[in-house]
Amino acid sequence: MEAVIIDKEIAPYRTSTEVLRLVREFEACTLPRIEWTHHAHLIVALCYLVRHGEAEATMLIRDGIRRYNKACGIETTRTSGYHETLTLFYIRAIEKFLSAANADCTLAALANSLINICGDKNLPLEYYSRERLMSWEARIGWVEPDRKAFE
Repeated sequence: MEAVIIDKEIAPYRTSTEVLRLVREFEACTLPRIEWTHHAHLIVALCYLVRHGEAEATMLIRDGIRRYNKACGIETTRTSGYHETLTLFYIRAIEKFLSAANADCTLAALANSLINICGDKNLPLEYYSRERLMSWEARIGWVEPDRKAFE
């Protein structure tokens, strides 16, 4: 994975302060639900993985999403809410991204590069069939990919 930054359409963060604002509002459950996008999920996970070890970051991400969802009235059902396999898939993808990232990058630069590299919501479908990924088993627990192994 190569860290790249492109135009503001895909690279919306100008400063690390903007990134940290997103994380603070997420943690306080004051982030407007319309701003709790796929990219926002990635950025929060990125910040936790930068600050904490993988095990602690995973716990914080998992608990934070569940807390935020509860505050917004989002229930976990067979078709919506928290999704364990997607969460763990993206934690692995972000860890891989960070291992290749320039250690001197600002948090904003990391966030923008991550969105450019992992921001496509269809990325997991390179590894999973839609049926397997959208299964109840995948929503409530980790399931291994059935299309190709995650490297």
